[in-house]
Amino acid sequence: MKRRFNNQLRIGTLALSIAVTASTFVMGAASTSEASTRHSGTVKVLSAGSFSNVMTLIAAAFKKDTGYTIQDTSEGSSAIASGIVAKTLQGDVFISASTAADTSIEGSNNGDWINGYTWFGTSPDVLAYYPKSRFATALKRHPWYDVIQSNGFVLGRTDPTVDPGGVLDVDALDGIGYAYNIPPLLQIATETSNVYSESAIPGLLQAGQLDGGFMYAISADAAKLPYVKLTGTRNLYAQYTVAKLNRAPDPAPAAAFVKWLLQKRGLTILEKQGLAPVTPPRVVPAP
Repeated sequence: MKRRFNNQLRIGTLALSIAVTASTFVMGAASTSEASTRHSGTVKVLSAGSFSNVMTLIAAAFKKDTGYTIQDTSEGSSAIASGIVAKTLQGDVFISASTAADTSIEGSNNGDWINGYTWFGTSPDVLAYYPKSRFATALKRHPWYDVIQSNGFVLGRTDPTVDPGGVLDVDALDGIGYAYNIPPLLQIATETSNVYSESAIPGLLQAGQLDGGFMYAISADAAKLPYVKLTGTRNLYAQYTVAKLNRAPDPAPAAAFVKWLLQKRGLTILEKQGLAPVTPPRVVPAP
């Protein structure tokens, strides 16, 4: 009887030892697997100017999740596309605010820089304004196109030759100007004194150096600037896309970033900043 009890004790002790060893192995494997998801390295992102503030949030979250660091260069989408083709700008990923900028770097004639792009969100063109401007109340009560004609109103817009948003700004001014026969709006659309870089306008508004400025809603929200919709116009919005550049210096982190941005984690951040998501994101292959 005593021998039988001792045998059972030895068997029980052996089973416990095996269980502890197996548990330690599984925990160790899980820790190793978790550690293997952490990376080092840099993703060079070329992003639309309206993304300059948003990219700060994106970069912090992406690094926290993956370990990769983002180095962002922010300009007008058309200017970035031209720089890519001319090889004066080098990057791993292109975030554009216009599908036209994407198509300008597709195909053998343009260097075959991308194999297509993914359209993931939109944001309307709006008129943001300095909250303490003497014209702020008028913008809340009257049509934007009447207020910006006021004597002393300082307006900012972007250059349509380098920024797709600048094209929309001119479309808004010309559209209302011709539709309602308002020559001053047509004049505003041709002036160069009101042209600034896309990344500069939010700061100029925050400092009160401009009364109002055209920008995308996502940029205004990120800069915590109030804005009014461009009533009287329609279909004036950014089409945000992302594409990994062919011959990217760092293809692995580039692919990881594009995947992360288009998943729930990245899109949730963008939605909180005012982006209207395209659900699901639309893949548009190069022709």
